[in-house]
Amino acid sequence: MSSAIVAGIAVALAVFFVILIVRSLIVICPPNRVAVISGRKRALSDGRTVGYRILKGGRTLRIPLIEKVAWMDLNTIPLDVSVQNAYSRGAIPLNVQGIANVKVSSGEGLLENACERFLHVGSAQIGQIAKETLEANLRGVLATLSPEEVNEDRLKFSQQLIDEADDDIKTLGLELDVMKIQNVTDDVNYLESVGRRLTAEVIRDARVAEANRVAEAKQAEAEARRAAEIAAIEADKKIVEEQNALRVRTAELEAISRAREEEALVAGETAKAVASQQLESERIELEKRRVEADVVVPARADLEARQLQAQAEAATIVEDGKAQVEVFKRLTDQYQAAGDDGHDVLVLNMLPELIDKIVATVANVSIDRVAVVDTGGGGGGNGDGNGAGGSRGGIPGLMSQLPASLVAMTEQIEAATGVDILASLRRNDRDQSDER
Repeated sequence: MSSAIVAGIAVALAVFFVILIVRSLIVICPPNRVAVISGRKRALSDGRTVGYRILKGGRTLRIPLIEKVAWMDLNTIPLDVSVQNAYSRGAIPLNVQGIANVKVSSGEGLLENACERFLHVGSAQIGQIAKETLEANLRGVLATLSPEEVNEDRLKFSQQLIDEADDDIKTLGLELDVMKIQNVTDDVNYLESVGRRLTAEVIRDARVAEANRVAEAKQAEAEARRAAEIAAIEADKKIVEEQNALRVRTAELEAISRAREEEALVAGETAKAVASQQLESERIELEKRRVEADVVVPARADLEARQLQAQAEAATIVEDGKAQVEVFKRLTDQYQAAGDDGHDVLVLNMLPELIDKIVATVANVSIDRVAVVDTGGGGGGNGDGNGAGGSRGGIPGLMSQLPASLVAMTEQIEAATGVDILASLRRNDRDQSDER
């Protein structure tokens, strides 16, 4: 039993010692510290070869007996920066007090500079070095600025100081977080004199500004009164103008109203005239229709009837004429077929009618009957009624005894019909005499 206990204790001790050994070999770095492990060479990014490596946060293993671990704090180091009798531009000595916060930079390249310069160096000593560097830079910046610029624009002064000290601080491997100017004084009361002068100027400007404001107020008041009076005058003028415009507009409206009334009257009369004209037109149209119904239509109907009747009569006449032409044509054909006898027969048939026509033209002559006796040899002849004998016998003797009007009538008949009755009678008488 005792041997088992001893074995267990030995195992526990072995494990404990292993844990201690491993713990001593493991390097764990917090974020506010930097572990610098020295002992082995390694190449940097810029080509340099150094005998250390840097761990920023995290963990790593070191090789026992070969590598050694050193620590650097990255905490902020506050500094009181002040200079006494630092000459500004214009040879005015100034006393400047300010504060600054610096720290070991964790940036690549800068951390190596800090390790090479401040490894195993305390924060107080690092702060003192940074303070002296900043004070030197502060004197250099003061030499380029006037006391007024330093006192009035401290932000600009602080920014110039940061820009001036940045290169020197980074060369040390440090980083300037904050740089503020707290107080600026001088031993010759220059700033106080400047302050009194500026105060006097401010007081003067204030009094001038107050006087100007009072004058401006009075002027504004006067302008306001003048503007009010002008506004009142303009208002009265505007009222008068509006009244005049109202009267003009009223007169225009009255004129327009009268013109509209006259136009309405004229339109009414025009409408009456147009209505009367339309009524008269309707009456004329009705009268035309009545006349057309009473006169034109019956006259047109009568005309059409007469035209139809005339067409009927004309047709009858045409047909009669055609019949007579046909009769005359056939008589002519028969007379032509009969030769000379047909001609004599035609003349003898026409003789009674011709005698009636001729007698009708002779006033106070009445012929009841005509008898022609041929005695032969052309001797005298006699007749009943009103006839008389002559020295010549037959038809030629009778023809010679006719009055001159009968001769003229025969000539008219000859001109109208183309038949020479007297010549036919003479020829017929000669023919009969020849036959005897």
